[in-house]
Amino acid sequence: MVALKYHQYQVVGRALPKDAEDTPKIYRMKLWHTNEVRAKSKFWYFLKKLKKVKKSNGQMLAINEIFEKKPTVVENYGIWLRYQSRTGYHNMYKEYRDTTLNGAVDQMYTEMASRHRVRFPCIQIIKTATIPAKLCKRECTKQFHNSKIKFPLITRKVRPPTRKLKTTYKASRPNLFV
Repeated sequence: MVALKYHQYQVVGRALPKDAEDTPKIYRMKLWHTNEVRAKSKFWYFLKKLKKVKKSNGQMLAINEIFEKKPTVVENYGIWLRYQSRTGYHNMYKEYRDTTLNGAVDQMYTEMASRHRVRFPCIQIIKTATIPAKLCKRECTKQFHNSKIKFPLITRKVRPPTRKLKTTYKASRPNLFV
């Protein structure tokens, strides 16, 4: 099993209490990053842009990593994102099949880097959701919804049962269509 690069964190914070407002509004965000420290940094980055609350005038209340309930079941995930390209900002919707949402987000970052040349800092995930099979839009996701799908083994190579029977050179070519 491959260790995933990105983890989902729930970060909760607020502005520091002042004389005028003793109970400031609490903000909660779900973010993907490689570790807790970077998730906190991204939280303050967004909070500063959206609500004019800086880290120096703010208070971190909680940070929790969110884990999948059933990480062994394959599901369809939809990701709504916004990214900055060389020409401007663009909105996008992507679909992925994976066992976890973290795996789907990892696929998304890899695909955006390869197809669109967009690096991690330029991507903002707006929303994620588990999509039922009937609501999937993308053909690359729909092709796996067939219950009778098969993955045939075209070339099957018969291997020797023990190392003692293995030889470097054979007298005849192997028959791969057994």
